[in-house]
Order: sequence, then structure tokens, then C-alpha cells
Amino acid sequence: MTVNSADRIQIEALTPSIGARVTGVDLAETLDENTFGVLHRALLDHLVLHFPDQNIPPAAHIAFTERFGAVEPHPLGSRKGHPEFENLLVLENNPERRGARNDFWHSDISCAPTPPALTVLHALTVPEGKGDTMFCNMYRAFDGLPDDIKKQLDGLTAEHSGEAIRRRNQAADTDGSKDIDVPKAEVHPVVRRHPESGRRALYTNRFFTTNFSGMTEEESAPLLELIEAQATVPENVYRHRWQPGDALVWDNRCTMHYAVYDYDPSETRRMHRTTSAGDRPAA
Repeated sequence: MTVNSADRIQIEALTPSIGARVTGVDLAETLDENTFGVLHRALLDHLVLHFPDQNIPPAAHIAFTERFGAVEPHPLGSRKGHPEFENLLVLENNPERRGARNDFWHSDISCAPTPPALTVLHALTVPEGKGDTMFCNMYRAFDGLPDDIKKQLDGLTAEHSGEAIRRRNQAADTDGSKDIDVPKAEVHPVVRRHPESGRRALYTNRFFTTNFSGMTEEESAPLLELIEAQATVPENVYRHRWQPGDALVWDNRCTMHYAVYDYDPSETRRMHRTTSAGDRPAA
């Protein structure tokens, strides 16, 4: 019997601006083209998809992610991969080792020449009522800007540096790698065009983005702060409250996210993460 079929899928919007809950599909099983097409369309429409009650072995996790693009190890090696699957990261906090922090708004690895297109995160163990992840819609952030600010940003580029990861991982008792070779900063458009939807989204974040091209960090800071404030207004944010078995997929090209760090270092939190390869951002 076929486990997955397109007509079994149910999709329910989580907020008016971002996020949808998807039921009637088992991500550990094979997806035919019609079923995958429904999920792909839902991701383009809602930007973040929540699949509850999933039991996804690492090989199946990678296979699902590969439907969207090649699954790659972290380009800076910021964390160790799974012992059997180098391209699957284990994000873990436990009494012996503290997880590296991600409690800042960012788009995954925007400092890479070709940042990942999307991220798949599967929760294995989570502290009850803690460790939420928030997401914001960068299409709406751009669309809601005043025309004069849109004009100012249109055509601008900005530098994105991995130095922020190196500094973060220097914290004591963390699972982040201390031995990181940071390449030169990458330059990406401040407003990027999504290669599939054709829509335009803001593409800066105050973690990786150091400055606008031709401006100092001090000169750039107020505008970077304005973009983040515009993107993270409450009506543009979905806050996910994790349960064991949850799988989330998000489009890295038109969202930012923030991992709330409100759990004690002694509490166990374990997740598996993959990313699929993306294109170089284009205006």
C-alpha cells in the first residue's frame, strides 16, 4: 500500500503571513512526484512547513532534503556532522556539552557564496515548553517598506562574513567547532529575487551582514537595524513551539529565524539538521 499520496495531504495556514501545518504525509517514506509537488508548492506559498509526529531516520531525512537540492555539510564546519552522515548536523544541548547559540535573527549561512536554499530540522528531544524557534517573512518585510527606503535599498549590496560564527563558537563548553577558517566576506544583493517564485525579499541579517558595500559598519548599523525591526514585527512572525517528532522545513531565501535559548544548560535538546544547496543570490 502506498503510504504517501497527494490526496491525503492537508495544509493549514498557521498565521496570515507565514507558516503552515502539514498532515497526511510520512517524510520517512518515498514521495511520488505529485506528492512532492504539493509539498513544494506549499513551501513556496507558506515559506515554513510544520510536519508533526514524524519519525525520520537520518538516511530518510537526507533523502527527503535531496528532493530540493544537494545536501551539503556546513561550509565552515561549525559543528560536527552525524557520525555516519557528514552532511547531517546534530544540534545538541545536554548536561555535558552546551549547544552553540542561535538566539539572533539570521538566514542560514548567508556568508557562503551560494547559501542553502532551504533547511530541514527534525526534533528528537526537546525541553518541554522551551527552545521555541521564530520565523519571519522577508517578502512582506520588503513589501511593507516606505517607497523611499525601497528605492534606497534597491541595487545595494552588502557584505556577509562568517567571522560571527567563529566568535560565537569561542564560548566555553559549546558544541561549536573552535577551529574555523573564515574565508573572505561574500557580497550579496540587499534585495534578492527568489529563483522560483520571482518575488523580491530583503536579504540582510545583523548576525552575518557586517556592512553595506561602500559604507562602514557604523554607517550601516542604523539601516540594518531598521530592516530587522521591519521584518520582525509581531504580525510578520510565526513562533514554533517544538514537540518531539516535529519536522520543520523553511525557505532560507525569503525568511529569517531565531532560536530562543531559554532552557537550562542541563536540559537535553537534540535535533537533526540538513540543508539543500541553493543558488548565488541575485537581484
